[in-house]
Amino acid sequence: MHEPHKDLSQKELVAYRYIRNQLVHSNHAPSVREVMKQLELSAPRSAELVINSLIERGLLQRRDNTKLQLVEDTYSNNESANTVNLPLVGRVAAGAPILAEQNIEAYIPVDEKLLRGDPKEYYLLRVRGNSMNLRNIRDGDLAIVKRQQVAEPGQNVVALINDEATVKELVPAQDMVILKPHSTDKSIQPIILQEDFMIQGIVIGTIPASHL
Repeated sequence: MHEPHKDLSQKELVAYRYIRNQLVHSNHAPSVREVMKQLELSAPRSAELVINSLIERGLLQRRDNTKLQLVEDTYSNNESANTVNLPLVGRVAAGAPILAEQNIEAYIPVDEKLLRGDPKEYYLLRVRGNSMNLRNIRDGDLAIVKRQQVAEPGQNVVALINDEATVKELVPAQDMVILKPHSTDKSIQPIILQEDFMIQGIVIGTIPASHL
């Protein structure tokens, strides 16, 4: 397996891992000053030079000329040679497709054996909350999602409701749809809908937060 981190200085390596962890685990890119503190540098300009070096090496890019984004997750714990880079979706923007550029926070390598068919039909979605923890879909995990707009009863789906993505079991019932949670938190109730929601895919697996 190619290890491009051997080509980086120690400060570049520390900076890249810090930025990656913030993007993957916290869903936000650190500021230049946060990188400066992490590297124990004395001036923001020094941190900016390290970040620019990572951009020039093709490991990072700036979205909308400001926000940092991973180009390729080179330092994932996944050591499999047969991996494909799937887009990690952050928050869903109002009126935009779920895979619109502004929604993609990073690209994460995933073992292609976990997928069924064309990898272009898949994306990753960060799970928020524990409404599905009884189905081993926990807060902070990355759900592996196959893009499709229809689903079978009983499948775990990503549903878009008022521009917010949620993961629930699909349960059709007469002329309505129930999005059913499976949680140890009994205060989480099913969502009953007649319309105004869209299926954005089905969950075919998860990457636990502890593996990221």
